[in-house]
Amino acid sequence: MAESNFPPLPKFIPLKPCFYQDFEEIPDQHRTLCKRLYYLWILYSATLAANFIGCLAWMFAGGGVTNFGMSIIWLILFTPCSYMCWFRPIYKAFKMDSSFNFMAFFFVFMAQFVITIVQAIGIPGWGVCGWLGTVSSFGTSLFASIIMLIPTIMFTVVASCSFIALTKVHHLYRGSGGSMSKAQEEWTTGAWKNPHMQQAAQQAAFRVSQGGMQGQQHTMLPYSTQM
Repeated sequence: MAESNFPPLPKFIPLKPCFYQDFEEIPDQHRTLCKRLYYLWILYSATLAANFIGCLAWMFAGGGVTNFGMSIIWLILFTPCSYMCWFRPIYKAFKMDSSFNFMAFFFVFMAQFVITIVQAIGIPGWGVCGWLGTVSSFGTSLFASIIMLIPTIMFTVVASCSFIALTKVHHLYRGSGGSMSKAQEEWTTGAWKNPHMQQAAQQAAFRVSQGGMQGQQHTMLPYSTQM
């Protein structure tokens, strides 16, 4: 089994990486999309960090301590959870052609998409800058508003990119013949967590398709000889 290499922690930190990540093990046809989803996770994490700074400026401009405290929770909680709960499932889904992991990705990523829209709107007291908080603070502090505008725009970009990514993955999944029943079958057999079973299933499907093509060729041969 490959040694864990993510996150790439400095040597002076007494912690070891928890996951193994190598995009070379993703099939060629899915590698680019998988990398883009990874960059989307990085962008979302950076947005949460920028939101923390924006809420700090908002607090000094009279925005209250609640927003600042909630921004810390957003940053600490959602940065690792978004990686584990939706990026790792889609990484495994592309790697093993797993319907169960695709379903896990859709469920969590759609929830985060809705949350990102709420964050972009910026409901007061939720620990996010957003458009409502940023616009309302312009009359109080122009400097704080400019700082708050940065994560607000970033939340908007993340929400837009999330919608595009969700649409692309859904079209890819439906086009490959995935379904809820297939995901339930993987859950029942335990194939969703066993890469060897996934690989065997892929090879079996490939052999069946190859056999079907050869059968069609054999049936066409007599007809071609008659002509």
